[in-house]
Amino acid sequence: MNWAEAGFEVFGTKVLWTDLVGNVAALSTVLLAIRKSVWTWPVQLVGSVLLFITYANAHITGNALKQVMFGALAVYGWWRWQRGMQDGRELPVRPATSPERLALVGIMLAGTAAVAVLFFVTKLSWGALVPPPKGYFLVLADAYIFVGSAVATWAQGRALVDFWLIWIAVDLVGVPLAFSSGLVVSGAVYGVFFVLVLVGFFNWLKEYRSRTVLVPKEAM
Repeated sequence: MNWAEAGFEVFGTKVLWTDLVGNVAALSTVLLAIRKSVWTWPVQLVGSVLLFITYANAHITGNALKQVMFGALAVYGWWRWQRGMQDGRELPVRPATSPERLALVGIMLAGTAAVAVLFFVTKLSWGALVPPPKGYFLVLADAYIFVGSAVATWAQGRALVDFWLIWIAVDLVGVPLAFSSGLVVSGAVYGVFFVLVLVGFFNWLKEYRSRTVLVPKEAM
């Protein structure tokens, strides 16, 4: 049997090892990100490789390509965070500015539309093979997750608090899509992600606010 298809059954449902271990690694990156540990990036890189294999075998091309993108962005985020934490400094997190937020939303909207057309024309998304109107929705969801994940990871690399909010928006689509594709582990992990992302958002926001309050006092 192909090692990429190896797994075990739980209540009659097959769980792939690549899906399980890859999602454990992905889940670990969220926990590490909450703590602002630079280890979040190498762990993400490992998880991306395993999940790429999982999604490629399940013919969910958008999610498979997303893992390739995650691998590249993990290298970028690793470099950015190491620069921000030089000489033992604390990673400086901050909310995005108004222009940055407009740019993030604009990229997500325009990017989703462009990638959806690409996925549909090239049949890169399995949804393109499903009769409309369901097929259209699946392609759009695939493109949305791909673009949203890219934007969120890029914003995380720049230590923007808003990246947590983008992940929430992605999870709202990713959970039902994973379950409908038969990837039970991925669907369950997406649900756990949602809770952890909320925790991460409030932690980062609290830290930023406490830092902005302390700076004026220290300067006095």
